[in-house]
Amino acid sequence: MFRVSYTTIAAASAAVLFGGAVAADPLPTFNVDRSQTSVSGLSSGAFMAVQFHTAYSADIMGAGVVAGGPYNCAYVNLGGIETCTRGLPRPIGSASAASAKEFAARKDIDSTKDLRRSRVYIFSGTKDTVIAPAVVEETYNYYKAVGVPDSNIQYVHNVPAGHAFIAPSWGNDCGVNASPYINHCTVDGAPYDQAGAILTQIYGPLNAPAGAPAGRLVSFEQKPFGDSGMGDNGFLYVPPSCDHGETCRIHVAFHGCKQTFQDIRDQYYTDTGYNRWADTNHILVLYPQAATDLLGNPEHCWDWWGYTGLRFNVKVAPQMSAVEKMIDHLARGL
Repeated sequence: MFRVSYTTIAAASAAVLFGGAVAADPLPTFNVDRSQTSVSGLSSGAFMAVQFHTAYSADIMGAGVVAGGPYNCAYVNLGGIETCTRGLPRPIGSASAASAKEFAARKDIDSTKDLRRSRVYIFSGTKDTVIAPAVVEETYNYYKAVGVPDSNIQYVHNVPAGHAFIAPSWGNDCGVNASPYINHCTVDGAPYDQAGAILTQIYGPLNAPAGAPAGRLVSFEQKPFGDSGMGDNGFLYVPPSCDHGETCRIHVAFHGCKQTFQDIRDQYYTDTGYNRWADTNHILVLYPQAATDLLGNPEHCWDWWGYTGLRFNVKVAPQMSAVEKMIDHLARGL
């Protein structure tokens, strides 16, 4: 399959790949419409996308959830992590919603009422053996329970995909459940473009994607934003229009377990398809990286069960507050 190459782009940008290392610079700033910020993710990144969307609902307009469960799943569900991946003993969408409302009442997260205006994309592959479809169904039930209207939710659960992000021109065959957890599938006779589906569901009609990205990749230091549970470097895709001062949106793409740079190199932030859509639609794509050396996180997942501490799912959580600071920093160019 065709694979996007950023060799020439990287040579002219702040992202410089050499000898297996990534040179990191400070995160730049841009002219950003902060109200047009959204998130998405796969697997642990999908759990994180729901968690982040819920905690910062006043500032996040929508979310893309690929093979992920509802808010606070491990603590409202008997069996914790195991049943939040393999299957649930009982429906918990409403319990997750009640949990979010309790945290909101304590001002630990934004009001769940802000979620009602959100636009949400949810995906579960029928051949996913890592996150059971029943878990993802509860994510759909969660968003309905907090008041997101059905008309604002796109729930895709009929594609014979394994546990993976679905890219139109890269990765394993559709039903595979294996690294790099990027697959390609055919739906209605055409390659399924999940990045485009997510961004279109969140933002509405978009310009067609670029044939190949013309922007630049930036490797930046994450430590200034918080170092608990975060990797040393994160990545940012910058379309030419954003570099030229036009008003841009921000989309945060959370990788899944075993998908950091150390696991699969640049595949998540170059081959999932987001950057082609970003180029033609003025979208900065932020690819934060979870820690790869933290005790209790051997597979380099985002924290949706508490390995960074008991307040992992509220606004002051180490990982979520770090990503929120990154978003705020990007928007300082206003």
